[in-house]
Amino acid sequence: MICNPADPKGSGISNVWQEIVPVRFGAIDKSDRLTLDTIFQFFQEAAISHAENLGVGRETMEGTGQVWIISRMSVMVNRRPEYCETVKIRSWPHGFEKLFAIRDYEIRDKDDIAVVSARSAWLIVDMEKRRPLRPQSAISDLPLNGDLSAVAPEDNCVLGLAEHKNLQKIAERKAAYTDLDYNGHVNNVRYIQWIEDTLEPQILEKAGKMRLDINYLNEILDGEVIELFSAQLDTTDASGVYAFEGRKKESGQAAFRAELRLWG
Repeated sequence: MICNPADPKGSGISNVWQEIVPVRFGAIDKSDRLTLDTIFQFFQEAAISHAENLGVGRETMEGTGQVWIISRMSVMVNRRPEYCETVKIRSWPHGFEKLFAIRDYEIRDKDDIAVVSARSAWLIVDMEKRRPLRPQSAISDLPLNGDLSAVAPEDNCVLGLAEHKNLQKIAERKAAYTDLDYNGHVNNVRYIQWIEDTLEPQILEKAGKMRLDINYLNEILDGEVIELFSAQLDTTDASGVYAFEGRKKESGQAAFRAELRLWG
């Protein structure tokens, strides 16, 4: 069933959220293909709409003093959809792992081939105590979809990323109005844009396949200055592998870590 993001509850409960979207001009780079940050944007909106559909959306969670916080995400792009191509966005809950609620995603093309696959790990946080809750006790009625997986076990998705010691500072960003979301902190998609902006445009434009793993470690608030560190890693399985870390300038606290793999 194709779902309506303008009315998430209008067609009844859907175990798998599905919506049809065109690749518009603002979603592409000079290569005429979908950008990585837009993929994250597509997936964010699908997750939000599906949470509303399942009765665990923003207002419902706030009413119980809880909030969804994304903690980790792995996105694997096997082919970048092109300008004016119509694609299907799919997303669904995929059970629990310790404190994490797992959600999978796909982008499928007109031939129903998954050209992008992803997995995310979310925390349910008590807003007053600022502590994560066990998701099974907070949301007991989510579909588990145990037989439906967007990624294979050997893909090693949503793992904790190791700290790299030899990163070099390459930029600074101050969190401002357009970086912030409803919760008052930097939106998860903006981190991806910050990462993209540290690279030469041609590097990303030439990449036909890519994978990004990111750990969101600490929220970034309005006005906070983030120092961005990076290094290119040695590899034999990709044309380029880059490690990133964003640190709060005032405290030195790590706000995020990421690893980006690119193939021409």
